[in-house]
Amino acid sequence: MLSVLAAAVIHVAVVAALLAGLPHRTISATDEHGVTAQYGGVALRDVLTQQGVPTGEALRGDVMTRYVVVDAADGYRVVFSLSELDPSITDRVVLIADTRDGAALSAHDGPYQLIVPGDKHQKRWVREVTAIDVEDAPPL
Repeated sequence: MLSVLAAAVIHVAVVAALLAGLPHRTISATDEHGVTAQYGGVALRDVLTQQGVPTGEALRGDVMTRYVVVDAADGYRVVFSLSELDPSITDRVVLIADTRDGAALSAHDGPYQLIVPGDKHQKRWVREVTAIDVEDAPPL
């Protein structure tokens, strides 16, 4: 069986300078221990828009085969389709958080943690986020 790896369309390191000019938001979400907290940070979609990733009406056709990979310092990775993150399709805001209840994230979770409200399990709540890639799904 032939394996084809997707090439990154966009690769960005998640650092303070990347997030600095984007709107800061606060969302409420319940962690894996059942504790609800206020997380502050930047919407993942805002980072994608800043990097030129299509949104709204431009999100159609071949662009719909693109996906987002969020990487962690320990090698953990999660995937989202572009449509899961687009405000023209969903009201959910996936957050790259830098605070919890007004304080900086712990060294265990931060400096950046992906918060995915509404998921039944926190398997996509990536701790120690380091990078975001947008990739094209390989052709069949």
